[in-house]
Amino acid sequence: MNSRILRGFFLFLLVFNLRTVSAQSWDVGVFAGGAGYMGDLNPVKPYKVNNIAYGVLVRRNFDGYWSLKFSLLHGKISAADSLSDNDQQKTRNLSFFTPLTEAGLQLEFNFFNYIPSLSRKKYSPYLFAGGGLVLFNPKTKYRGETYELNPLSTEGQSQDNPYRRYALTIPYGAGIKYNIFRNWTVGAEIGYRTTFTDYLDDVSGRYYNFSGLDPSVPENAIRIALADRSPEKGYPANTPGTQRGDFRMRDTYFFTGFTLTYTFLSGKCPPVQ
Repeated sequence: MNSRILRGFFLFLLVFNLRTVSAQSWDVGVFAGGAGYMGDLNPVKPYKVNNIAYGVLVRRNFDGYWSLKFSLLHGKISAADSLSDNDQQKTRNLSFFTPLTEAGLQLEFNFFNYIPSLSRKKYSPYLFAGGGLVLFNPKTKYRGETYELNPLSTEGQSQDNPYRRYALTIPYGAGIKYNIFRNWTVGAEIGYRTTFTDYLDDVSGRYYNFSGLDPSVPENAIRIALADRSPEKGYPANTPGTQRGDFRMRDTYFFTGFTLTYTFLSGKCPPVQ
């Protein structure tokens, strides 16, 4: 019975593909733009771009309205309390930067029936949403040296089991594409990513009590110093157990920029009205 169901399923896929092949096409292209972040060190500015981003994409166009896009993007996000307008953040004095590498799969919907060189519309706004996986590794600079924050367990996480440096993401956004010449399309888009982690910036919960650590051990001294950086600005150390992050459960980042794609059309594709 199971084999019959399986054969029937593959037969359905084959028939569906044959019925729709005349309307399908492929896009390949590149992305270039910027990356930004919202989280514990930037809680109120969802539009702030602070580093470049770039990548590649492949898109399967099922028809003039619906597409499935795979993208591989790389960028960098960063933030520093010292640059904030908020006095409490300036006192906290934390900072971070991290590379981001994202693999994502998104469903796109064009508002107009858009197929380059075939459709009457030369442009179309579009929406997209999907899922992905992002790799990150928060770091900071201290006394001229760069330190990875994850192994230091700055909020008291187990050093044998620190937070993961990867997370699932939910990308969503909007853009517009324009057929500039024959099969070539230029686009502009912005896409936010809600992540299933609160540690893109290594900040999440409360100040930890490191009184049991021997500060004469260099590794312990670095861990204590980077967990609470208020003393660098001449302020007293924060009380263990008090708020360090903003207590929101997830950090967010975004990519915004331009795409350039080339569409490979099937010889069977008819003109689109």
